[in-house]
Amino acid sequence: MSLMFSNRIAAGRLLAEKLASYAGQRGLLVLTLPRGGVPVAAEVAHALHAPLDVLVVRKLGAPFNPEFALGAVASGGYRVLNERALTTFSVKPEVIDTVTVRESRQLHRRETTYRHGRPALELRGRPVILIDDGIATGSSMKVAVAAVRDAHAGPIIVAAPVAARESYLELRASVQGFVSLGLPQDFGSVGQYYEDFEPVTDAEVRHLLDQAWQENIAMVSGAV
Repeated sequence: MSLMFSNRIAAGRLLAEKLASYAGQRGLLVLTLPRGGVPVAAEVAHALHAPLDVLVVRKLGAPFNPEFALGAVASGGYRVLNERALTTFSVKPEVIDTVTVRESRQLHRRETTYRHGRPALELRGRPVILIDDGIATGSSMKVAVAAVRDAHAGPIIVAAPVAARESYLELRASVQGFVSLGLPQDFGSVGQYYEDFEPVTDAEVRHLLDQAWQENIAMVSGAV
């Protein structure tokens, strides 16, 4: 396989190079989908001197295979469903509603854990780069885009080290930009493009967000 990243940090640094043209945009904000997207986005935010925040999204896993996304939910009560999958596998509405309630509870817990009481950053009118460590079905990113758009953000750019071509084509039509380092024809899973794809912990997410907040405070105050 020609496209391979040693880990998420290395992938983030490479992605930051490709996003360099966005540096200096007024009000630019880097948003990431935790947990896997955070190490990638932290490198991008650092390189572009932009604030970093999380947009918590939870996949709605199929009862027959939790790894298969039937859709996703995001902070603020947003939900996007994979209607094709729901029809193909004859998933009843009450089943997807039950999964939605369960994942929404987890979403709230994670958001509280990650933020340490800090409020979400204001999106209105700001250009936003939405980052994940990879995009397979695109369900999580689609709901993230919908949530950011509904928050009246400015231009939305989706970015990921690797993405499935079908998801790229679907998402590209709904955003102002899509940046990726690779669009494999036969995608498989995100993890196969990383030598190290260990799960990112809540503690790591908190640490990276704390670092980014402190760096942003320093930039605003002129200390860096």
